[in-house]
Amino acid sequence: MKYLIEGGKKLSGTVRISGSKNAVLPILAATIITGKKTVLKNCPDISDVHCTVDILKYLGYDVTIDGSTITVDSSKKSTPEVPRELMCRLRSSIIFLGAFINRFGYAKLFPPGGCELGKRPIDIHLSMLSQMGVDIIEEDCRIVCTTPKLSGGEYRFSFPSVGATENVMIAALKADGPVVLKNPAKEPEIVDLQNFLCTAGAKITGAGTDTITVYPTNSFHDCEYTVSSDRIEAATYMAIASATRSMLTLTNAPCKDLFRMAEAMEQMGVYVMESNSHTLTVIPPKRLKPVSMITTMPHPGFPTDAQALLMATLLKAEGCSMIVENIFENRYNHVEELNKMGANVLVDGNTAKIFGVETLFGAQVYARDLRAGAALVIAALCAEGTTLIHNVHHIERGYEKMIEKLNLIGANAKVINSKEQTDEPYSL
Repeated sequence: MKYLIEGGKKLSGTVRISGSKNAVLPILAATIITGKKTVLKNCPDISDVHCTVDILKYLGYDVTIDGSTITVDSSKKSTPEVPRELMCRLRSSIIFLGAFINRFGYAKLFPPGGCELGKRPIDIHLSMLSQMGVDIIEEDCRIVCTTPKLSGGEYRFSFPSVGATENVMIAALKADGPVVLKNPAKEPEIVDLQNFLCTAGAKITGAGTDTITVYPTNSFHDCEYTVSSDRIEAATYMAIASATRSMLTLTNAPCKDLFRMAEAMEQMGVYVMESNSHTLTVIPPKRLKPVSMITTMPHPGFPTDAQALLMATLLKAEGCSMIVENIFENRYNHVEELNKMGANVLVDGNTAKIFGVETLFGAQVYARDLRAGAALVIAALCAEGTTLIHNVHHIERGYEKMIEKLNLIGANAKVINSKEQTDEPYSL
């Protein structure tokens, strides 16, 4: 599929933010360890969620989807192996590693797929689990993990990896004593995972701080849990409002988790008004100001997932801005595509200089990963003419009904099936 977007439209209205992609995926994996019935609400309708559900179904669990509610019954016996074709569909499938080790004491997984953002090694996952007593070998391109027991104690992450923190939290519930985790990731999704596990019967404290303590348990019960809203989707629509000079209201938004994006917006002269804890309105100025420097860092720093979104917005600022990417390699692969549209972005190592331009132009561009694709959508909405975005399967991994939501606030956009012929000049 492709997206065809006509730029230059003034937008207005309200966007409802969907459930969090980065929160729901580890929670879905964690339902395996409960052996009970779990009802999850506020789940986004995105391809990554459907891939995760397909893995749960392959494992033999009963899973039903009713709108934004997913019900998982993991009471049946299962196998701790996932076929390569399923594992390679999303990077986040590695989160099943901790769940398999917890429930089965064994896991055999293929390396995961997903966005190519540099090496992104899973060494931190494996190192932490190895310290806790997991034997890890590579066999026929698969990771094979076995353990007779997990050892309690104190363990320190060499880097606050979100995925590794989630994996270890889930696995540690089967340890032979309390597990104290130092230097864990502090992202809101870690807090969400803790809250879910505690709702299901676990005892975990400290998520969102420098120390997480996991108390082993094997006593879970049926539960119902509401997944938090997606802070990166909310940041995307904040960027769309600012770049197109449109006033937009976001509902079901996790306002407390958007403070870094709001700070960056305010530097650009954008007024972000919070009506309550889940509603905000973005009011941009006539011309955006540049920002001196934004540096991506682990939470509570500026999120790497919002870097491309901010860059696309800064294309419409008056002057030169600078972004430093400290988390992932190869996370500037949207720059070449933005420059095709008339942007002026220069990259030197992990630093990007963004020179604001008066006009962007529609073009044929390619989404290289999820957030790069969202950046192209932002640029397309404020460009002259129409933009054809290829590889939108990346975008649909993390954004629920994006084209539908955009059209509801006044955009002119549509989805084109791959079989449809679209010749230049593009038209809607």
